Amino acid sequence: MELATQALTDKPRQAYYWRLFATATSFALFGVGGLCLRLLVFPLLSCLPGSAEKHQRRARHTISRLFWFFIRMMQRLGILTFSVEGADKLGRPGQMIIANHPSLIDVVFLIGLMRQTNCVIKQSLFQNPFTRGPVRDAGYISNDGSADMLDAAADALREGQTLIIFPEGTRTTPGAAPAFHRGAAAIALRGATIITPVVIKVSPTTLTKAEPWYRIPKCRFHFSLRVGADIEPQAFATLGPAPQASRKLNDYLHHYFIKELAEDERPTQP
Repeated sequence: MELATQALTDKPRQAYYWRLFATATSFALFGVGGLCLRLLVFPLLSCLPGSAEKHQRRARHTISRLFWFFIRMMQRLGILTFSVEGADKLGRPGQMIIANHPSLIDVVFLIGLMRQTNCVIKQSLFQNPFTRGPVRDAGYISNDGSADMLDAAADALREGQTLIIFPEGTRTTPGAAPAFHRGAAAIALRGATIITPVVIKVSPTTLTKAEPWYRIPKCRFHFSLRVGADIEPQAFATLGPAPQASRKLNDYLHHYFIKELAEDERPTQP
């Protein structure tokens, strides 16, 4: 009986150490992959004929494919499971995708689901030696809080690009409600054809702002991504001057996400 009990307790422990090793390997490969893109892949792609716009499209396509490979690799290694609802509604011209930000890999999932998309990302990625080459070649927008950032994001939408933005600006603190900044709403009113909310849940929580990558949960985590109904930005543009309209749109989006995240607090694992 004692031997049987010992065997049962060893299995979860072995699975934990495997997932820790697999997580370390995955993020190491992610970093090496970013460096290879910067030093090898993108210089080779730039030698192909075509305009700067075509080069940018190649870069975004390459990043999207590699991000989706990374997610599937983590799934096959037993680190995570995932479910995606409504992915067919993503990737339309002039579409702003608004998402909450519970984990480190939210943007990896979203970019991996769409072959051509722009994204507002944190400024530090433009200085990171592993990521600065890919994010610059893809033409992603730095979230530096400047007026130029707002202009670049609105221009991208008016040009017919799909744009991903996280209104929180950083990952959600575990246990706290998301806090939205008004910049995303201002960009949407200036350039978006349509706004599409994406509600992201991670259970159990992991890769949050408060946790280093190696503090993994006791079981593999489940990543749930649900695409909501479209929101018409012009319905808010008529509600008053631009600052007032963006405040009302931001409040609407904030309440939408709080409601959706609170609606089902049961574990999201299937």
